[in-house]
Amino acid sequence: MSAAPDHSSTTGPGSNKSGLQGVPVAPVGAPRPLWKVFLFFLAPMLLSNILQSLSGTINNIYVGQMLGVSALAAVSSFFPVMFFFIAFIIGLGAGASVLIGQAWGARDAAKAKAVAGTTLTVGLLLGLAIAVFGGLFTTPMLAMLGTPPDVLADSTRYARIMLIGMPGVFLFLLATAMLRGVGDTITPLLTLLISTAIGLVVTPALIRGWGGLPQLGVAAGAWASVLSFAVATTWLGFRLRQKKSPLAPDAEFVRCLRIQPHLLKAVLKIGVPTGVQMIVVALAEVVLLSMVNSYGSNATAAYGAVNQVVAYVQFPAISIAITTSILGAQAIGAGRANRLGAIVQTALGMNLVLTGGLVLLGYLFSRPLMGFFITSAPVIEIAQNLLHIMLWSLVLFGMASAISGIMRASGSVLVPTLISIACILGVEVPVAWLMSRQFGFGLDGIWVAYPVTFGAMLLLQTAYYRLVWRKKPIGRLV
Repeated sequence: MSAAPDHSSTTGPGSNKSGLQGVPVAPVGAPRPLWKVFLFFLAPMLLSNILQSLSGTINNIYVGQMLGVSALAAVSSFFPVMFFFIAFIIGLGAGASVLIGQAWGARDAAKAKAVAGTTLTVGLLLGLAIAVFGGLFTTPMLAMLGTPPDVLADSTRYARIMLIGMPGVFLFLLATAMLRGVGDTITPLLTLLISTAIGLVVTPALIRGWGGLPQLGVAAGAWASVLSFAVATTWLGFRLRQKKSPLAPDAEFVRCLRIQPHLLKAVLKIGVPTGVQMIVVALAEVVLLSMVNSYGSNATAAYGAVNQVVAYVQFPAISIAITTSILGAQAIGAGRANRLGAIVQTALGMNLVLTGGLVLLGYLFSRPLMGFFITSAPVIEIAQNLLHIMLWSLVLFGMASAISGIMRASGSVLVPTLISIACILGVEVPVAWLMSRQFGFGLDGIWVAYPVTFGAMLLLQTAYYRLVWRKKPIGRLV
């Protein structure tokens, strides 16, 4: 492990490269500015996140408009189960992408393949277990979650198909996540475009039975999802072989499809805290939603509209944090930990420009944005006011995420994750309750909790980054 306590923002004397393998760099003598490297990596990933969200939104519109409210309720009943599984897989993919990034930065393709092989094997085994046990016990599981009896049968049909298809879903999610470790964000974007296009055509076709296809009702969305993942993943395999990607499914990669315990331990060290954090965030949102619901249906509608806008404004912040982790991991693998300071500074600047720009647009066009989701003038006023209270704090969220991301690149995940969880459970939920119920701010008080939480998160992550993490030796994890 190479020591590099001072993560300054400059490269070594005479450096003429970015030090970041896996992303294109300028020729010798003409170094590519780090912000350009950042944008090259970031833009496709940002588009992927937006596309994925739009795909889910449009599919829900299909179900709600073509099959009715009960069908939408049946699909929504499966969401908590789906989120739990996806959260773990996203965490697993995050851990693998950091290790692959370090290996790729060190030009160790064999290690990158070994990490990917171990991760995919674990993901496929987990997917198979879910397919068998989840498929057999779908109805009791949904009943235990309190699925309304009138939609239980439809929800079971939808959920059973999705559960049986989990191995393919996990393979798709892990493969696209791990490609980022070798600097490839274009191929995941193209793969997601194919998956989304298939889903958007097949879902309504199976709902209505177009062209002689079976009319599957609520199960149409599940079958369309499974088909789209299968086709897109197959295309992905051919594409990677054509590009001669280090993660292409060739004979050498197939030999790596086994669990290597020391690699799995390193992946889980990063992945499990990340997955747990996602679950905690979701649980906290459930608690806040229950507080919002107590103020009536208008408040709930406003909550939904505000969250739609917030989700899209958050995408740059989330994508910048992932980019920070991957580029940081590649720099560490290349033995250039002295680049980490420059990477995090670039990430903070990007967040200020991109997330801050969307925040500004959100304030300028808050009324028409709320009117896009809501038709009632009084509810638009409520939603607009709530958006004004918290939207600016997403810049703080983005900065905290970037700082956490650079620490994740070195494998330092536990403390940054604990800081985030502590802020969510120890600040967000209590502040929302106190401000809304005890201090008389009502519905507005719940939204005050967001800037307070993100501010606390930024302060604590920055303190740990400056006072502890920067003094640690930084080197490859495996």
